[in-house]
Amino acid sequence: MTVAEIRHLHANHLYGMIGTGALRPRSQSVKKPREQIAALPLRWKDDETVEVLMITSRDTGRWIVPKGWTMKDVKPWAAAAIEALEEAGAEGHIAREVFGTYGYDKILGDGTAQPCRVRVYPMIVDNLKTDWKEKGERTRKWFPLSEAVKLVDEPELADMLARLTVKPKKVPVAGPMLRRAAS
Repeated sequence: MTVAEIRHLHANHLYGMIGTGALRPRSQSVKKPREQIAALPLRWKDDETVEVLMITSRDTGRWIVPKGWTMKDVKPWAAAAIEALEEAGAEGHIAREVFGTYGYDKILGDGTAQPCRVRVYPMIVDNLKTDWKEKGERTRKWFPLSEAVKLVDEPELADMLARLTVKPKKVPVAGPMLRRAAS
């Protein structure tokens, strides 16, 4: 069992203080899952390794990838690119195909859990801005994939990152982008 899987099990089976102090298990959500989109910002290093750009969440400070709600009249892959720019200051080429999906419970302002299903679009980062919309609210950092796998709380996201650690140029969707970036 991976560290991310253990964290996920731990978070979903323990009771926690939510909102005004009411206790409730996170796993008792009955709401319909809402759609979110995410960018998976990647770069190809000269030593033939791949790194992922991660950011901290604003509420808990855990390491995540840039993500957000879908946007009306905006293609999902374009919305993911907007999130990468706003949350991480990352610009680059984003895939129009989904690399994978993962689920998590977003804790809302009223303390309730909103189940979310996140579609992930790989992105090759060409530029990191020195000033961006959420700079003062988050930390961003490049991580080797093997380290990123251990940092994320969502097991399905950890699995996506782990797929890129072995022969990354051969992974569907992300692989062709990485091959182009390496050439």
